[in-house]
Amino acid sequence: MTVMITGGAGFVGSHICVELIHAGRKVVVYDNFCNSHPEVINRIRRITGTAPEVVRGDVRDVEALISALSAHGCSAVIHLAGLKSVADSVSKSTEYYDCNVVGTLRLAQAMQQTGVRNIVFSSSATVYGEPDMLPLREDHKLAPFSPYGRTKMQAEELLSDIAQSQSPLNVVILRYFNPVGSHESGLIGEDPNGIPNNLMPYISRVAIGRLPVLNVYGNDYPTPDGTGIRDYVHVADLAAGHVAALDCADKQRVLKVNLGTGRGTSVLELVDAYAGACGKTIPITFAPRRAGDIASYYASAELAANVLGWHAKRGIAEMCRDAWNWQRKNPNGYLDQ
Repeated sequence: MTVMITGGAGFVGSHICVELIHAGRKVVVYDNFCNSHPEVINRIRRITGTAPEVVRGDVRDVEALISALSAHGCSAVIHLAGLKSVADSVSKSTEYYDCNVVGTLRLAQAMQQTGVRNIVFSSSATVYGEPDMLPLREDHKLAPFSPYGRTKMQAEELLSDIAQSQSPLNVVILRYFNPVGSHESGLIGEDPNGIPNNLMPYISRVAIGRLPVLNVYGNDYPTPDGTGIRDYVHVADLAAGHVAALDCADKQRVLKVNLGTGRGTSVLELVDAYAGACGKTIPITFAPRRAGDIASYYASAELAANVLGWHAKRGIAEMCRDAWNWQRKNPNGYLDQ
C-alpha cells in the first residue's frame, strides 16, 4: 500500500510517516512546507532507513493532487494539511475556510478522479465546543466556538456527504485531542513558527531559554487547581492510531473516532511534570482567561479501543520526557541544521 500524507512534513505528519514506514507501507509526503521544514524528510530517513517520496504542492491545487496520486500509485490518503491556530482563525477566517474546507474538497475531487477511495481525516476535538458532559463521546453535539473549529466541522460534513455520493469515499474521521511529545530519538518533534499557540512547545521554549516565562491564562476555573484541564496524547500514540484507522477504512463508509487518553491533565500538572523531566524550574505568570477557553475537556476513548483496537500507551511523564529530549537536542528546532 502506498499512502499519501498531505501535510506529512508537519509535527503529526512526520510521526505518522515513521509509523507507516515501520509498518511496511510506502509513503508520499504532499506538503507546501508553509509551516514545516524540509529537514524533516532527512530526519525520517535517519529514523527509518527510508526517505518518503516528496511532492511539494498546495492542497487546493487539484491538478497537482491528481498528478501526485496517479504518479505514485496511491491507494489511500491521510489528510492533515491545514491551518490550525484558533486565534489566527478569527482574524484570518477567509484563509482558514479556503485552506481547510476548500482544500479538503479539492482533495476529495482528486481522489474521486483517480479512484483512490480510502481517506483518514485529521479533525479536532474543537468541533465539540463547550462540553455538556465529560468524557466527550463521539455522539456529543457539535458546537465549535471558533472559525478553526467550524472549518473542521464543515470538512467532516463534506467528507461524510461525499461518502454517500455516486463516487463514494471510505472516510475515517479522527478527532484529535492535544498531541504532544516527540519521537523517542529526539530527531523529530514540534517546531512551530513564531510564538507557539500550544502549551507544550511553549513550556519547552521557556525551559530551553528561548522564552522568558510561561503565561498561564486563567487560574480561576472550576478545576482542582484553577487551571484548564486538557487531554494530552503522545504524538507517537496518535500516529499509531492512524495506522489502525487505515486498516479499517474500508469496513464502513464513515467512522468518527476520538484519539485521546480519556484522562485530563491541568496546566499546572503539566508544568510540574515537564519540570521533573527537564530538571529545571519553569517560571510562570498568571494572566486573565482568554475568550472562548473551556475549563475542562477530555475524551472518551472507548470507541477507539473497540473499533480500532487502539489505546494510548504513554502517560504524561513520557510525553514530557520526549518533548524535552527533542527540545534539548534541537534548541532552535530544525533551524539548527
